[in-house]
This record gives sequence, structure tokens and C-alpha cells, in this order.
Amino acid sequence: MRTAYSVETVRAAERELMARLPEGALMQRAAAGLAAACADVLGRVYGSRIVLLVGSGDNGGDALYAGARLARRGAGVHAVLLAPERAHAGGLAALRRAGGRVAGADGADGLIGRADLVVDGIVGIGGRGGLRPDAVPLADAARRARAAVIAVDLPSGVDADTGEVRGAAVRADLTVTFGTHKPGLLIDPAREYAGSVRLVDIGLSLPDEAGLEALQHADVARLLPVPGAESDKY
Repeated sequence: MRTAYSVETVRAAERELMARLPEGALMQRAAAGLAAACADVLGRVYGSRIVLLVGSGDNGGDALYAGARLARRGAGVHAVLLAPERAHAGGLAALRRAGGRVAGADGADGLIGRADLVVDGIVGIGGRGGLRPDAVPLADAARRARAAVIAVDLPSGVDADTGEVRGAAVRADLTVTFGTHKPGLLIDPAREYAGSVRLVDIGLSLPDEAGLEALQHADVARLLPVPGAESDKY
């Protein structure tokens, strides 16, 4: 069984946990899980080419810190900043210290075309109404490229609570989500944009009653009756 919680519930749980942790510790947990998932998809990190699509929120910070971890392992990492003046300062500094490079949206198409992996950190769970116009060419380039696409927490452009896709959105091969599933990862049409979903436990305390539950194959198998010798189709 997969359970999902609303954005409001997740935000409250994050605030409660951050109040008890050193500053930045929660983001580092998320970045570590994201970097591990990227390494699994790549198979070989050293010498791989990674492009981070970075927006202005914490979602972009997760991508930058994960990129720094991968750069320290020998990957060539470029961060494409959609809003350079509002990029996560700590994540950006960490990436540069690790040898990662920064690029503007103008040269992104070529970088994405040569990449082995594209990490979507454009918009987080607070996004509504599809991608902004300046992000649409990046999503299009990622879709055309041979690179695998990993979304951070949720594919950019889909609604985390409703599963709606009202405009352009990133199509991911894998979504690495933190703390709990979000409804949009389990509800069509957004579910189709998420690809496979990998849940990273970051220590959130969540209510017993979930906002949404989704049966998996094993759950359905347990619900099916097992026929006996006297069973018939009725």
C-alpha cells in the first residue's frame, strides 16, 4: 500500500522536524537520497555528464546539493539556473566547491543533449498551473534527449495535491520523493509524468490517517479469493 499526504500536511511535518534539527540538515538528508538514486540510475558516476535544471526554491537546493555530491565522485555537473539571483545560495556554493559549473538557460539545449542524466529541480510541491514559459524549452529539451530524467520530489508542472497537469510539465523516468508520497504521484494524469517513484525517508512524523491510499500489486493479490475444490465461477 502506498499512502500520500497533502502539501499542507507535508509542510507542517517538515516545519516540526526542522525545528528540532540543525539548520540545513533536512535538505542534506533529501540531497543524499537524491544523489544515491542518481548514482543507481547512472551505474557509473565517474565521467558521467549531469545537468541540473534549477529553480529558485528548496527543490532547486536539493538538486544543487545532490549535484555537489555527484561532482565530488567525478561526474561533470552543470547547473542551469532559471533565476540566478534567487538560486539556493548554500547549494550553489557547494556545487562550485565540488567543481560543478553554472550555466544560463541560453546554452542549456546543448548541455541537455549531451547529458547522461537530467535532474528536474525547477519547481517543488508548491507549484501550480504548469511550467512558466521560460522553463518549457528546458522540459522539451529533456524529453528529446537520450538522457534519463529524474524529478526532485515531484515532476515540475504537475499539481502535487490533485494530480492535474494544467500546461507543460516535465516527464520523468524516475521521481525521487521525500518523506511521503504526494497525491499527484499516485493520481492520473500526473502519475504518468512521474515514471517510477522512489521514496526517501527523511524522518517526517505524519498523521495515522493518510490523505490517499493506493493499492499495489501485492495488496490486490491478498484481496483476491483463493478457489477451493468446491469453488465455481458463481
